[in-house]
Amino acid sequence: MPLLPINLQFFSQEKTEKATPKKRQETRKKGQVAKSTDINTAIILLLVFIILWLIGEYVGKRIFIFTQYMFQEYLLYSLSSENVESLFLELTTQAVMIVAPIMLIAMLAGILSNYLQVGFLFAPEAIKMKLSKLNPIQGFKRIYSIRAIVELLKSLLKICLVGLVTFTILWYSIDQILFLSLIPIADSLVFVGSLTVTMGVAVSILLIFLAVLDYMYQRYDHEKNIKMSKQDIKDEYKKTEGDPLIKSKIKEKQRQMAMKRMMQEVPKADVVITNPTHYAIALKYDGDKMDAPVVVAKGVDFLAQKIKAIAKHHEIITVENRPLARALYDQADIGDQVPEDLFKAVAEVLAYVYRIKNKV
Repeated sequence: MPLLPINLQFFSQEKTEKATPKKRQETRKKGQVAKSTDINTAIILLLVFIILWLIGEYVGKRIFIFTQYMFQEYLLYSLSSENVESLFLELTTQAVMIVAPIMLIAMLAGILSNYLQVGFLFAPEAIKMKLSKLNPIQGFKRIYSIRAIVELLKSLLKICLVGLVTFTILWYSIDQILFLSLIPIADSLVFVGSLTVTMGVAVSILLIFLAVLDYMYQRYDHEKNIKMSKQDIKDEYKKTEGDPLIKSKIKEKQRQMAMKRMMQEVPKADVVITNPTHYAIALKYDGDKMDAPVVVAKGVDFLAQKIKAIAKHHEIITVENRPLARALYDQADIGDQVPEDLFKAVAEVLAYVYRIKNKV
């Protein structure tokens, strides 16, 4: 029997519950999101090879101009200490014109792939320096963890499949490859470029397929890592909503204060309508300030008896009217005017009260 509380405590600490929206928001702020780097790599490769296929002729011409300019204009004829700076600037300009479109596409592809996975995310806490990251024991655990083994198997699978795809493309093009030495250099370069782009696009499509599977696994792993225990959810609720025990005490205090204020209004009432034992409703009417009588206090059972006792102490007239008392209790709250359909019945009661007061 003594083990029961310990077992219950153990089970309450098991992370079996889905993460709450607050927990998800906190982990996102820390940069902990479901994200696959394979998707970034695959999309970047695909778009880069597509742009190479579209502007391959332009890149080829720029490379030819670059090579011709470097060997003919300077290196073979007029290279000197005076023109080294201009040579460097010219070569840099030519290299930028070749590389810039490809690098721009790669940058846009990287931004797009990240946005598709996690949306807009700025998490400075993810790059904050933490000494705990230098802990060799934690590092050893990461290296030999289940996640590391999964990553190793993924890498081996990608290497095998990428090798198989490239080998297949090369095998189907073996005849053209063997004849490269017999065709002009320009045609050879065109063929090699086309073959390279074909292999790049095929490998990119394969990597996108693998990346989608990896993204699904990353989402599963992320959901598993951010799971919460029942105790975690209770603690979070206490932090956000407050301790239920404290909240109940506050509500009880508020009820007591409201009751006290209500009882202070009973001596100001003109009449208390009862049923006679279970319900009591105190009404007040000032013809100069009010359009209709107002309920200043109401109660049932013990509270009704208390209202009647205060009314008796302050010589407030009590009128027994069972249906009217029940109707007023159900249809009007404290501070509300008497409902329109009860005007006639309340007016008769008030008229009776005023007659008694005038006689007195």
